[in-house]
Amino acid sequence: MLEATVADGSAVISRGGCMGKRHGKIGPTARWPLLACTLLLAGATQAAPLHIMTEQSPPAAMLENNVLTGRETEKIQEMMVRTGTDYSIEILPWKRAYTMALNQNYACVYSTSRTPDRDRLFKWVGPIDEADWVFLGRADHSFPLRNLEDARNLRIGTYNGDARDEYLRTRGFHVDPAMNDMVNPQKLLLNRIDLWAVAMWRESTGISHQDWSDKIVPLLVFNKVGVYLACNPAVPDALVERLNAALADMKRDGTVVKLERKYEHWTAPKQ
Repeated sequence: MLEATVADGSAVISRGGCMGKRHGKIGPTARWPLLACTLLLAGATQAAPLHIMTEQSPPAAMLENNVLTGRETEKIQEMMVRTGTDYSIEILPWKRAYTMALNQNYACVYSTSRTPDRDRLFKWVGPIDEADWVFLGRADHSFPLRNLEDARNLRIGTYNGDARDEYLRTRGFHVDPAMNDMVNPQKLLLNRIDLWAVAMWRESTGISHQDWSDKIVPLLVFNKVGVYLACNPAVPDALVERLNAALADMKRDGTVVKLERKYEHWTAPKQ
C-alpha cells in the first residue's frame, strides 16, 4: 500500500514491507509467498522501519502531482522492495534532513555525497549515482580559473550545509551560503558572488533548460564524488549489507541503467 501526504513543506511516502497490507483469507496459492516473506522477516535484524529523507532536487528526487518520484528515489524504492524493508520517505530542506539522519536511529538521507570528512559519520549504501562538482560563473567573467586554487580569493555561492559548502569552507575558501540554492543564480547575475558551486549528475541535462543558461556557464569541474544513501550508525550492518547487495543486483540486471535512461532527458515543467 502506498500513502502520500504533503504538509508544512514536506512530503511523506510510506510503503509496506515484504508483502504490504493484505485483506481477506489466505488461500493455498498465497502460502509460498507468505512463507518466503516470513523467512525473510525472521532473518532481519531491523528493529524499526527506516525513516528515509531527501530534498526536492529534480530529477533525483521530486514531487510530481503529490507523488514522490525521481531517478534516485526509484532506485531507493526498488532496493526496499527487493529487501522487504519497511520504510517511509520524506522530503525536507537538505540541512534538516542531513541533521536528522546524523542524530536519529534508523534514519537515512539521500543523495549524499561521500567525502573523507563524512565517511565515519554514516553507514553507506551505494554509490547510487556519481556527480561532478562544478563552478558556474557568468559568461562574461574576466578572471582566470584553471584549477581550484584559482578560486581562493573569489566569492563562492553555496547551498547552506551541503557537501560542497563543507568542502570549500573547511579548506579556507570564501563561501557565501544560501538557504535556497536557486537564489545563487540571481546573486551571480547581480555580481554579489563570482562563482556558484553546484553538483551536476552523470548524463544530466545540466542547466540548459534554465532561462539564465546563456548568461551562466560551467567554468571548472573541481571534484568528482559518488552519491549514496547515508544511514545513521544505528542502522544494522546486516540491513546495510542487504541493501548494498540489492543495489549490486540492480546494476547487474539492468534496472539501474533503465531508471537512469527514464530520466535522461527530463526537463523541469514550465511555470
